[in-house]
Amino acid sequence: MSRFRETLFKFYGVAKRTIIPKLKYSQEFYEEVLEKQIGRNINWLDLGCGHHLLPTWRFAQEKALIDRAGNVVGLDFDFPSLLKHKTIHKKVAATADLLPFKENYFDAVTANMVVEHLDKPQIQFNEINRVLKPNGIFIFHTPNEFGYFSLARKAVSGGIAKKLAKILDGRDSEDVFEVHYKANNRKTIEALAAETNFSVEKINFVSSDAVLALIPPLAVAELLWIKFLMLRSMRSMRTNLIVVLRKNA
Repeated sequence: MSRFRETLFKFYGVAKRTIIPKLKYSQEFYEEVLEKQIGRNINWLDLGCGHHLLPTWRFAQEKALIDRAGNVVGLDFDFPSLLKHKTIHKKVAATADLLPFKENYFDAVTANMVVEHLDKPQIQFNEINRVLKPNGIFIFHTPNEFGYFSLARKAVSGGIAKKLAKILDGRDSEDVFEVHYKANNRKTIEALAAETNFSVEKINFVSSDAVLALIPPLAVAELLWIKFLMLRSMRSMRTNLIVVLRKNA
């Protein structure tokens, strides 16, 4: 990280502690759910596993979680990403349209920032349900369609989105994929669950760190907006969703 970016992050840290001292990155909420829901010695499938299951700076925690689970399979359609994955050893290049696994095999299926990319969620949720054991769980972390980030993402082209991801998040263009937001609000998720033999256990609306953290004046404005969204009455407009669905027996 350059000294300039480091300085900007330090400023953001001070602003965050001043305006919303308890604000957490949405990935922290997701990790907490995994810690509670993923048991020992289970069969676990991570969809769209990419380079890593948790943020890169949580490598040790990711490895411990995977080692505890036992049999973990990572699936992604992007083969180069699978080659870079260091914690999951069983990896499959495929899509969620037709999962190459037998019925009733996995205890848990997870997807971290993947569901927004699904173009045929009813088909894909059905496939996830098929490979889960009765009472198995499907956990996913995804943007909220009605959050300000998703609304902004819809307004820009794919090319601009890739450039912004590089500037704001440090992601390479090959790691930025098309979004559809076809399973990214409460009403749609509940309807999909009913259509694909799932029961909804939890849909949590969570806030996350500022997207514009590296642009000091805008970061402050965004933090003030996030603080407003943390009011219970505004939760439906928070940026992220963490969902737990359970396959009906």
